[in-house]
Amino acid sequence: MSHRFELWAPAAERGVTLVLDGDGSPMRRDPDRPGWWLAEAPADPGRSRYGYRLDDDPLLLPDPRSARQPDGPDGPSQLVDHSAFRWSDTRWQGRALPGSSIYELHVGTFTPEGTFDAAAARLDHLAELGVDLVELMPVCPFPGDHGWGYDGVSLWAVHEPYGGPEGLKRFVDAAHRRGLGVVLDVVHNHLGPSGNYLPRFGPYFTERHHTPWGAAVNLDAPGSDEVRAYLVESALSWLRDYRVDGLRLDAVHALVDTRALHFLEQLSAAVDGLAAATGRPLFLIAESDLNDPRLITPREAGGLGLTAQWSDDLHHTLHAVLTGEGQGYYADFAARPLAGLARTLTRGWFHDGTWSSFRGRTHGRPLDPHRTPAHRLLGYLQTHDQIGNRALGDRISAAADPGLLAAGAALVLTGPFTPMLFMGEEWGARTPWQYFTDHQDPSLAEAVRTGRRREFAAHGHSPEQVPDPQAATTFLGSKLDWTEPDRKPHAELLGWYRTLLALRRAHPEFTDPDLSAVRVEYDEDARWLVLHRGRFRTAVNLSDRERTVPLGAAFADAPAGYGSYRGSGDAVTLAARSVAVVRTD
Repeated sequence: MSHRFELWAPAAERGVTLVLDGDGSPMRRDPDRPGWWLAEAPADPGRSRYGYRLDDDPLLLPDPRSARQPDGPDGPSQLVDHSAFRWSDTRWQGRALPGSSIYELHVGTFTPEGTFDAAAARLDHLAELGVDLVELMPVCPFPGDHGWGYDGVSLWAVHEPYGGPEGLKRFVDAAHRRGLGVVLDVVHNHLGPSGNYLPRFGPYFTERHHTPWGAAVNLDAPGSDEVRAYLVESALSWLRDYRVDGLRLDAVHALVDTRALHFLEQLSAAVDGLAAATGRPLFLIAESDLNDPRLITPREAGGLGLTAQWSDDLHHTLHAVLTGEGQGYYADFAARPLAGLARTLTRGWFHDGTWSSFRGRTHGRPLDPHRTPAHRLLGYLQTHDQIGNRALGDRISAAADPGLLAAGAALVLTGPFTPMLFMGEEWGARTPWQYFTDHQDPSLAEAVRTGRRREFAAHGHSPEQVPDPQAATTFLGSKLDWTEPDRKPHAELLGWYRTLLALRRAHPEFTDPDLSAVRVEYDEDARWLVLHRGRFRTAVNLSDRERTVPLGAAFADAPAGYGSYRGSGDAVTLAARSVAVVRTD
């Protein structure tokens, strides 16, 4: 069967050789597209391996648009016939983001096996938990076997140790059969430091701008039309060929683009077009620390048109409230933590043009609570970043007892934002989630090890305290312990999460997108807070003493609670470190 090979390689001056199943043949220039090279050759659509040689360089380069790297990022590419997979999710109609809840997981540490198939075998746990969407951390190929995934270098392919393209499709198919949508974390702002061959082909990066990872991805310099198309088409491939329901876009504040049509606006328009063509709701979730509402403002209103964004302010306020930490970026949230939590729950962001002592400047821009649906912000108690970027990778369960964890979970899951959990959070996992790598270049491995220890030495940690990212024990120790959910106190906390998610599904008050209707009352000194959601009140007592908390309406019943509580009149009395979700008259 003849296959058409296409390659954008404007850096090639004298010619490009296609090497297909060991045989080389010259490619011809495309007369209609500058910088493109073409060839047609007989190939097995699901098995043939190939690569490219540019000019007189003997190095065989993988295809920038490779759908499979069976031997890793440095090996030849392999053709994938996406039409050959037999999907069984024929009844799946998609899952929209509004009203949904998300569960973030890392394929390599979610199960002992660390594969898509092993993760799929645990999907019944997530369906019984009551979440709606499963968010996978990045799955593009990177050197070595294990890592967080943010050092990927082949943006159209799937990491082989996880199960490759077929494994990802089996996972998505299995999730859809259980009524679970799938979100995929993708990284457009940089590529990993090892195995990145894109600069050899053309101007994929530019020195016009710099990011924490070096030269920026080229979104506005000469050649940027093709680079933007490369990224857009990669995103559409995940949504179309793998039937993923949404994408999480890593650190979009590092996508430097000075063009009139911002890349994110171009991407959101393309995704909306694919959604219209497929009849499935598709969405984009940004990670951004800018607190800029333009990201999630519709294109028709002058925004970039993304569906939602992560909101670290809620995490930071909750973390300060539950743990008392006030160092680093928590300093902005620790002075009056309950006031900060109330502000964030009712206004979307803590920093909306306010002074940030951590940054030494004002930060953010106000959201209009009357015009911005609350589901456009994600709220969470834990994420991979907020755990793994700590020196020891310690979860909040290491600093807060189950009663406080239950209170934090209740504020997230009955709060106004789209809730997201991080794997193991639902049972208060005690396993850490640390920063781990498997760099094959010894000098790069040592640089990462030394850099991480130097980073945390400034915060008082000795080198011996900081886990070695390259050590196998760091990776293996970050895997979930699946015996925990059946043991105390984990089983009780898991039951609490299931109860909260069931309440969220059963009562529309908890998914009401009107942020302006959310009210919060609190007492900073007595350490209690009440979140108002229509008829319901989420009352939390974070103190070490019993507290009677006013509800603002007559107590009817308490459909859910963690710890001891009793209601009478227009108040509820809560034991120390407990929480109740109360229905009022």
